[in-house]
Amino acid sequence: MDSKLMICIVIFAVTLVSYMLNRIPMWVTALLSMAALYITGCIDDAGALGGFSNTNTLLMGTMFIVAAGFRRTSIVDGMCNGLMKMTHGSFRMAYLGYLLLAAVLTNFIASPMVVYAIVSPLLAALCDSTGTSRSKVMFPMMVICVSCCGILPLPTAIQQAGQFTGFMETYGFEQTFQPIYFLVGAWPVLIVSVLWALFLGPKFCPDQPVLPITAKSGSGQREQEKLSPFADKAGIIIFFVTIVALIFSAQLHMKTWFIALLGALLMVVFGVLDQRAALRDIPWDMLMLFVGALALGTGLTSTGAGDAIGSWLAAAVGGTHNSYLLGALFFIIPFLITQFMLNRAVSAVFVPICLLTCQALGANPIGLILLVNAGSLTAFLTPMATPAVAMCMGDAGYDLKSLVKSGALITLILPVVYIAYTMTVFPAF
Repeated sequence: MDSKLMICIVIFAVTLVSYMLNRIPMWVTALLSMAALYITGCIDDAGALGGFSNTNTLLMGTMFIVAAGFRRTSIVDGMCNGLMKMTHGSFRMAYLGYLLLAAVLTNFIASPMVVYAIVSPLLAALCDSTGTSRSKVMFPMMVICVSCCGILPLPTAIQQAGQFTGFMETYGFEQTFQPIYFLVGAWPVLIVSVLWALFLGPKFCPDQPVLPITAKSGSGQREQEKLSPFADKAGIIIFFVTIVALIFSAQLHMKTWFIALLGALLMVVFGVLDQRAALRDIPWDMLMLFVGALALGTGLTSTGAGDAIGSWLAAAVGGTHNSYLLGALFFIIPFLITQFMLNRAVSAVFVPICLLTCQALGANPIGLILLVNAGSLTAFLTPMATPAVAMCMGDAGYDLKSLVKSGALITLILPVVYIAYTMTVFPAF
């Protein structure tokens, strides 16, 4: 086995142990991991520094500013108060409303992080106004943003279906992947995820934040200051225009990172946030954690870890014609790996492996592709797979241990639902 691959695996293991022990700040661990990968030659300059220029890093930081500006407007309290009146003061019913909103939006916007940034300020305001601990409900909300993404045949699914069709054409399949396949093969996940988030998820979350919530610390005086009528209206307009632009970014031919950056700048220009508040509301520790996580994912990819695992998997399933066994392997392994590597990268590695395996076995690839997609994108136990997790950690004060504990049950439920149902409606043989 290649020496760099072995070194990368060792660094990965040590990094994970440090995350779990939490003896030093996680962002320090992440950057030390990046430094170790660079010194040992597992990543080059681009791999080490790429996270700082990654569009998701910029998108995450600027969406924090957009969300912070929105939180200061009068509409947030108004929406919370209105929702509480509609639900006759029931926090659970109001919470259900936000869960359903997140489940719908994540099918219009292909980034769970952006959807979380839209809904989280509303939920945070609801928690603060009712005296509910954010740490009890923010993680389940984030899971909805991730697990329900792209299931309905809306813009997110349409974009993803086009990519899969391109893969299938490349590998000689005559079938096309239709957007409706996501709904047909995964609709139970929408119901199961929302029910879990409403009734079971909060029971596994910490009662109080494990780590300080950066956006709340020291902000009491600032939150009491009311915006001028002009700044208040400007903040509301900027937020909703930003959201609509994000939803229709493809039609507008604009990148999501640019839309979020423009929205953040306008929040400052129009006085919704001053420059100090804007910088203060960015959780820099979470951004550095994400940057380090990207470097680790680059190291695991560039040293051949993904290819090695894929080759082993293809050999392991080479002779079986059991749809459920194939489905389990093509869901669980990407699901585990994507906890530590960027989810899109894992999907890009395993979809071709899945197609090659189907080609060799004469299997129908539709259900297996669905499971690879679900396994590689449904990740929420670490901040490495999607920036939505890092944002959630900053909003509610989670550490890695509390993430694992909070997500343990749903991590067991989703594979069972996906494998049992998807391989029944889209069997490989």
